[in-house]
Amino acid sequence: MNLLAIEPLPVKTGQLANGMKVIVEEDRDIPNVAMYLFYKIGSRNEVPGKTGLAHFFEHMMFNGAKKYGPKMFDIVMEKNGGRNNAYTSEDLTVYTNFIPSTALDVTFDLEADRIRDLAIDPKMVESERGVVYSERRLSVDGNNMGTLNEQLRAAAFTAHPYQWSVIGWPSDIESWTMDDLRAHFKMGYAPNNCTLVVVGAASFDQVMGLAKKYLEPIPAQPPPPAVRTKEPEQKGERRVKIEKAAQLPLLMMGYHVGDSRDPDYPALTVIDALLTEGKSARLTNRMVDKEQVALQVRADNPMKLDPALFLFLVQPRSGVAPEKAEAVLYEELEKLKTTPVPARELDKARNLILAAFYQQLKTIAGKANLLGQYEIYFGGYEKLFGFDQRIAAVTAADVQRVAAKYFREQNRTVATLVPVKGEGK
Repeated sequence: MNLLAIEPLPVKTGQLANGMKVIVEEDRDIPNVAMYLFYKIGSRNEVPGKTGLAHFFEHMMFNGAKKYGPKMFDIVMEKNGGRNNAYTSEDLTVYTNFIPSTALDVTFDLEADRIRDLAIDPKMVESERGVVYSERRLSVDGNNMGTLNEQLRAAAFTAHPYQWSVIGWPSDIESWTMDDLRAHFKMGYAPNNCTLVVVGAASFDQVMGLAKKYLEPIPAQPPPPAVRTKEPEQKGERRVKIEKAAQLPLLMMGYHVGDSRDPDYPALTVIDALLTEGKSARLTNRMVDKEQVALQVRADNPMKLDPALFLFLVQPRSGVAPEKAEAVLYEELEKLKTTPVPARELDKARNLILAAFYQQLKTIAGKANLLGQYEIYFGGYEKLFGFDQRIAAVTAADVQRVAAKYFREQNRTVATLVPVKGEGK
């Protein structure tokens, strides 16, 4: 297989006295900058009774601090020609700024203000608590896929904190105290728990100068406690049945796999592509097009700090029993175990993966996100530049071995949503 090798980006790194790592890649193709802050805190750092805090602070961080008051973060950034966003996962909370290079100084000032002096005002807390609860009703309680996903994880994980959803349980959202919030913020938003990534029309010296001016005076804090709990090996299939108003049934399956640094991760990424990427992918071709037992089928091999789930989502067609669609999926997984993937099909899957990867590297925002993800999930941003070779090295024998290792009945959890009378969603 001939590949265009990923050329290492001209990345420079530094570290502030308070422990914050800074990663910079100068790219002057356009006069803009992508500035991403990766805080190593997510729902895996929560405990029962206090779930959902990481996601809550994604909201709170835009609601005012000492220098820039409520809603001013967005207003000031937009006046300077920039835009921002954020996302929370099981492992991370990430803040994204896409700005003109002329707005770099004020963006550092904005970030320093909310990291150092976020206003945890009781009235604002109650307002945002209501917003988060509404979001939960929309994305989980009132969403069939969200409901099924939450219950699948709760059944698949019996010990590890990946068992609860990022948005948190309803009773926890209702009962966070001010002490809970202050402790979470102090622990999670310390500079030594953050990696700053800047890509675009700014030099390393310029970025480090601003980082030292605005961020270095913020003191370090004790990091979040290590997540020591390891999920015990699953010894038998688990099943969850949800009865809910819906137009069609829904099927979700999760198989326990390793974390992102596991040697099997590249092979699982290739398996994901073989099964569901592109119209000719095995599950899509058979289940959606040929046999028409499903409207859609998807797979996901996520980046995770701890051993995670390889997920399948199947939307059976009207009139098709979920059991029939499920049986077809298992047949395709068995083929992966017993029959070597033809070279041409394997090449196509690897090419699809690499095409999507190269596409991300074309933008400053894509590069900033990848540099931060590889720094945290894979043990160093440098691992980014060997991704193509790790994918190219996956063989047909690797696919067979890894499929046999993980796609076992004893290692899976199956969640099925069964429609009941009522208005479907």
